[in-house]
Amino acid sequence: MRPGRLGTLETMRRGTFRDETVDYAAVGATQASDLLQYPPEKSIPAQESWKLGSGEERFRSAGDALLSWRALRDGGISIAEVRPASDPSYSGVSFDDEGQPIAPSRLDADQRFDADGTPYVAAGSSVHVRGRVGGYRVDAELRVIFVVEEKRRIGFALGTVRDSVVSGEESFMIEWRGDDEVWFTVRAFDRPVSPLYRLLPALVRRRRRELFGRYLRAISPMYTTPA
Repeated sequence: MRPGRLGTLETMRRGTFRDETVDYAAVGATQASDLLQYPPEKSIPAQESWKLGSGEERFRSAGDALLSWRALRDGGISIAEVRPASDPSYSGVSFDDEGQPIAPSRLDADQRFDADGTPYVAAGSSVHVRGRVGGYRVDAELRVIFVVEEKRRIGFALGTVRDSVVSGEESFMIEWRGDDEVWFTVRAFDRPVSPLYRLLPALVRRRRRELFGRYLRAISPMYTTPA
């Protein structure tokens, strides 16, 4: 990552986001436009985008599915121990098109729940995830870095807190574009933590590809070819 970018993210981490909540430094880096070229140090970046269809109805339904944890849960990952932010005033972090932190991402005190009582994704909340995806273990404590609910964008980002085989962040974004098309984009950066993943970084890339494929199938049953 370029020095200027890292410096900005470090400043935001110290001032806006609590140091003890995540186990990596570049909080919010999944929103940087140059993530693939300048990933956080020792991390492996990834990004995929898929067309889900078109129109406002598709956008709204995909966004609701995303915020109710469907990308993870229907992808084979169980969601447990969802806990709200320790500070009820916490509203996450918002970023501009260059990935610069600018303001709280959401100011909404009303918590929503899905049919089985699981809270929707909320800024600052913590969650424990477990499961196996294509033979790869998923077992980690995560923190919701931000939530975006705008007229044409819905999404959120998760950052690792502890226990994961990798350290880093992943973001999920549904966009209703000006041409009426609806796109789902997932971005991530992973720093190997476990001895096996440090020894064989190719496993990190394979694990990430498997996760991305599961997320897509969960949000779009009519699987489309990645762009």
